[in-house]
Amino acid sequence: MTAAGFVASLQICPGHRKPMWPLHEVLARTNHGLEGDLHALDESPRQVLLIEGETLDALGLPPGSVKENITTRNIALMSLSRNQLLMVGGVRLQITSICKPCNRLEELRPGLRATLEGRRGMLARVVRGGVIRQGDAIELL
Repeated sequence: MTAAGFVASLQICPGHRKPMWPLHEVLARTNHGLEGDLHALDESPRQVLLIEGETLDALGLPPGSVKENITTRNIALMSLSRNQLLMVGGVRLQITSICKPCNRLEELRPGLRATLEGRRGMLARVVRGGVIRQGDAIELL
């Protein structure tokens, strides 16, 4: 394993168009997603969204504002390939795809959708569940 970064913040989406809930820790359920998150669905390739905190900083956006579950630090998420495995604390995630910016980002700031093209973060599924905590190391497997 190679240490690649850490969890700067965690948040879940409790429902459609509801504000994100910041958490210090969250239960990740195998092949389901994060407990209490709207996008936690069995077999879904979109169970968890990770974004680089450095991207949010560059745009002057706070963690959770673009609906990510995990805000990272010190890891080049956008360079990861499909099927890359990560250990986030004791949880194993598998990258499934790049997250394409949606029109909802325009509600946050006009032009944000285009600005986040290719930088919106990576989607993942939970391969092995457990607890993820703010500050946990993120390691490439």
